[in-house]
Amino acid sequence: MKQNKETLWKQHLNRLKLEKRVVLFWQLLIFVTFFIFWEVASRMYWIDPLLFSSPSSIYEMLSRRLAGGSMLVHIRVTLFETILGFVIGTIAGILIASALWASKRLSNVLDPYLVILNAMPKVALGPIIIVAFGPGYFSIIAMGAMVSVIITALVVYTGFREADPNYERVLRSFGATRFQVFKEAVFPSTLPAIISTFKVNVGLAWVGVIVGEFLVSKQGLGYLIIYGFQVFDFTLVMSSLILIAIFAALMFKLVEKIEKWLIRHTS
Repeated sequence: MKQNKETLWKQHLNRLKLEKRVVLFWQLLIFVTFFIFWEVASRMYWIDPLLFSSPSSIYEMLSRRLAGGSMLVHIRVTLFETILGFVIGTIAGILIASALWASKRLSNVLDPYLVILNAMPKVALGPIIIVAFGPGYFSIIAMGAMVSVIITALVVYTGFREADPNYERVLRSFGATRFQVFKEAVFPSTLPAIISTFKVNVGLAWVGVIVGEFLVSKQGLGYLIIYGFQVFDFTLVMSSLILIAIFAALMFKLVEKIEKWLIRHTS
C-alpha cells in the first residue's frame, strides 16, 4: 500500500514536470516566432521599419549603447525608482489596511474616500506631485508608490475582513489580545492576498515610474522613450520598451520566488 502511494506520488510529480516543460516550450515558441515574424515583416516592408523598427536594429542599438555605458545609466535610474516605488507602495498599502482592520470606526470613515481615490486617475495627479516634491527622484518614486498604494490597501483590507472568524474566536477564548489575533491568525491567513498584490504592484510601479519619467526626468527609460519620439528615433523607443518588458518580467519572476519562499516558511 505504501509502495503504491509512493508510485502514484512520483507519477504525479512527473506529470507536473512534463506540464511545466510543455508550457515552457510553448512560451519559448511564441516568443521566438514573434521576433522572427517582426524581423521578416520589417525587412519585407509589411510594416513600416521607420515606425516599428526591427529586432536586428534594436539589438545593434542596445549592444552599442550598453558597450558605451550610456544605457546602463538609464537602466539603473529606472530600476532604482521602480523598486523603491514598489516597496514603498506595497508596505504603505499593507500598513493602511492594518490600521483599517484595527479600527472599525476608521474603516467606516475612510472607506468611501479610498474607493474614490482608487477611481481617480493617478497619472493626472502627476503635475501636482512634481510641484509638491520637486522635479527629481522623489516625485517619480512618489508616482510609482501612489499608483499602487490604494489598490494594495483595498485588496489587503478585504482579505483581512474575510479571514475565518473562527480563528479569532479560538484565540480570544485563550485570552489573546487583538494584536495577537492579528499577528497569529488574520495576517497569516491573508498572506495569499498580500502576495497577489505584489504581482499586481510590479506592473503598477512600472506604470507610475515611466509616466513620472515622461513628465519630469532627464534620465531613465521613460525619458529615452520621450526623447526618441522627439527626435523621431523609433528604434530607441522600441529598445526602451523591450528593456522595460524584460526587467518587468524579471521582477515578476522574483516576486514569484518570494511567494514560494513565504508560503513554504509560513505554512
